[in-house]
Amino acid sequence: MTLKHNISFVLRPYGKDKNYYQIQIYVTYLGYRLRCGTGCTLDNVESWDNKSQLVRSGYIGPRGETDISINNCLRNCREQMVTAFKYFEATDTFPTTEQLSDKYNERLHGTIPKRPPKPKPITKAENKETKAPSLFEVFDKFTSECGEKNAWTAATFEKMAALKEDLTSFNNNIQFADLDEAGLTSFVRYLREDKVLKTPRKKKEDRSKDDTDATIGLKNSTIEKKLGYLRWFLKWATNKGYNSNLAYKTFKPTLKATQKKVIYLTAEEQEKLWSLELTGDNTYLEPVRDVFIFCCFTGLRHSDAYQLRRIDDKGDHIEVTTVKTADSLSIELNDIARYILDKYKAIDFPNGKALPVLENQSMNRDLKVLCKLAGIDEEVRITTYKGNLRQDTIKKKWELIGTHTARRTFIVTALSQGIPPNVVMKWTGHSDYKSMKPYIDIVDSVKAKAMSKFNDILSIPANKAN
Repeated sequence: MTLKHNISFVLRPYGKDKNYYQIQIYVTYLGYRLRCGTGCTLDNVESWDNKSQLVRSGYIGPRGETDISINNCLRNCREQMVTAFKYFEATDTFPTTEQLSDKYNERLHGTIPKRPPKPKPITKAENKETKAPSLFEVFDKFTSECGEKNAWTAATFEKMAALKEDLTSFNNNIQFADLDEAGLTSFVRYLREDKVLKTPRKKKEDRSKDDTDATIGLKNSTIEKKLGYLRWFLKWATNKGYNSNLAYKTFKPTLKATQKKVIYLTAEEQEKLWSLELTGDNTYLEPVRDVFIFCCFTGLRHSDAYQLRRIDDKGDHIEVTTVKTADSLSIELNDIARYILDKYKAIDFPNGKALPVLENQSMNRDLKVLCKLAGIDEEVRITTYKGNLRQDTIKKKWELIGTHTARRTFIVTALSQGIPPNVVMKWTGHSDYKSMKPYIDIVDSVKAKAMSKFNDILSIPANKAN
């Protein structure tokens, strides 16, 4: 289910002389309209840029807020409203404005306004024998219960909604009994050969008329991920008593795949990024670079940097409870990390945040711009498989940079500096050496290249060359 919607910000005058302005988030969807508060106010309407939907650079608010802190608050409000919509889309629910407002406030503040419960109408269906729920009804229950219990992010809701859409397209009357080994095999075949991609692998102008590979069928690695989500759902349904078909437990199709290439920045590339002069229209990228470099020097995931509060800063270290795994970590601060934290100490961010961290999608987009400007343009070969067909793609390195690149960069840098893996794991929260192996393999390669540098120090005399 897709809920077409539009999100913007509007100013509402208030005060005795109407010289103050509340910034409200304004939502329209399928004929409905909703306004919600953001907690941000202005005392100068000229400071508002309606085109960018942000406060103009250099503005100081009535309570001393800076333009950076206000704009970060607005971006957070937009992200939480988007997540609220994703929740209702994933559960196939058309929300009332009251339900949408409650979900938005719950995401933003952790609470919802208390309202008296509405009386439940008595229907004739209650007098009839209860019918067993369909697979899709159980899927909605799974999404709703697990989403609430585990505080899923918008990305997780999106993945589950995409899986439901795939199951519906494959067989809109599918039942648990259909997901035996033959049914699961057919589902894999559908994903590989028939699924139409919403985002083609190539732009229209770059593909030929008959280039179906660009528009149809998933790669093996993506299919494996979807099977993982399907197994998660089926295991939950089995534990709840909805499913008795256990074929998913032993179903392991052959999906040839290569080990995912670890994209990280070398020391030289980090220096290029750090020393890049940002002027004019590019000054907005400075906070993005600072947050990224901070993660390169601490190993934090984007989600943990986003949640980092000033109270987590203990001077010589930070204390973090990770969003993904709930690990409690103590990470010592090096000079660069300390410098970046101090740089933003005087800025009042929403909820006591320590850094100006954008939502993941926005930061990923800006990082690609940054790295392209910095000349991080080494060509990288990406090898994937679709069925048994090998596909090689050449990309510039800046095209592959995202927020998680920082964490990988930290691990590779730390291991390259000779820091023992068990120490690195205490900083990153990795629980076993298996997850560290790809990084250790990279460091072995780096060490081999470093040893070759000794060849340039001295020359072998001609009479001893053989």
